[in-house]
Order: sequence, then structure tokens, then C-alpha cells
Amino acid sequence: MSNTTPVFDAACRRCDRLSNFLDDVARRHPDYFARPVPPFGDPDAALLIVGLAPGMHGANRTGRPFTGDHAGILLYRTLYEYGFSSQPVSEASSDGLELKRCRISNAVKCLPPQNKPATAEIRNCNSFLRAELDTVPQQGVVLALGKIAHDAVLRAYGLPLSHYRFAHAAEHAIEGRTLLDSYHCSRYNTQTRRLTESMFQGIFQRARELLGDSE
Repeated sequence: MSNTTPVFDAACRRCDRLSNFLDDVARRHPDYFARPVPPFGDPDAALLIVGLAPGMHGANRTGRPFTGDHAGILLYRTLYEYGFSSQPVSEASSDGLELKRCRISNAVKCLPPQNKPATAEIRNCNSFLRAELDTVPQQGVVLALGKIAHDAVLRAYGLPLSHYRFAHAAEHAIEGRTLLDSYHCSRYNTQTRRLTESMFQGIFQRARELLGDSE
């Protein structure tokens, strides 16, 4: 499928509610990034990680996905352990961290109120996600963190949600790539142990296997 939509638009204001909310956040927190948060990592990555949306005091503050919030602690540590990151901690967009063969993005690029994007907002951002999915090579892996990210990937490919059930560690063959599912590494999921560190490590071990990395 040919797609002329860019992967990211820093000036996007497709969603009135999100744009107005970010304007208000920028007034209240003038030192915050408070704009659409760009994808981060290798532009030619074979592993694309898709989260939900920037967090208020995480990516919305720092301008880098999963940086500065609780969810990023486990994510970046695990990326480092499995050879996808140059360092185990992501503190700021200027900290020198680099991702290897990996890129991190979100289904919705703007901070939503109460961390809950509306369905229409997810759809408005979906063409950017589709363009990004097109950059993943054949035999590559798309890792969806949570059901909303999983559903957003399916919508981007124009696939029926009912045919691809979300479950932790589920795998789906899609257009020559593998969609790999994981519970989101949110504070709630890790503190309730719905997602344990070993479970999350298993996801990245499997991603390496799918990418042909047997080390």
C-alpha cells in the first residue's frame, strides 16, 4: 500500500480537544514540551514499539516517548538488557541515549486529558501510524503495548479487530510482519503484577527471536 502521509507532523492540530488541551498545558507548564511528541529511535528499525499516548509529566514534559514517567523505567531497562538501547535509563531528550534497530512511537502523538484519547482522536492520528508501519521491513516486528495500541495498528492496516484478538504474548502475521502483543508497562499493570518484569523480558526475547537474533 502506497502512503504519502508523513510519519509525523509537528504542527498537527487535527483534534480540537487535544490541541486546545496542549495549549492550556503549555500555559500552565511553560517548560514542558507540550506539543505532538515525535517517534524516537532508528528510522530504519526492524522493531517498532507502539504505545498509547504521551503522559502528562513524562513524554509531554520531555518530548521523548516513555521518558520521565513510570512506564519508561521498565521499558528502557528491558530495551537495554536485550540490546536495543545504548543505556538502561531514559531521563531527558538530551541524555545521549540511542536506540538500536528499534523505534518507539504512540498511537496518539498528543497528550489526552486524563490519559484517555477519544476514538475519533485515535482515528485522526491513524494515518501517521500507517505511514510509520510502512517503514518496518518485511520480517520486522511491531510490538503493541496494550489493547488500544493493538487496535490502532489493526485499524492502520485496515484489518477487522475481531479477527486478531489481543492477549499478552499473542502473535499475528500481518503483511509480512509480526504484530506482537504485550500488556502495557504502566504503573498500574506493574504494581498489580498483571505485568511482571519476567513477562516483559519474555516479550523482548521473543522479539529478538522473530528478528533472527539468537544470541
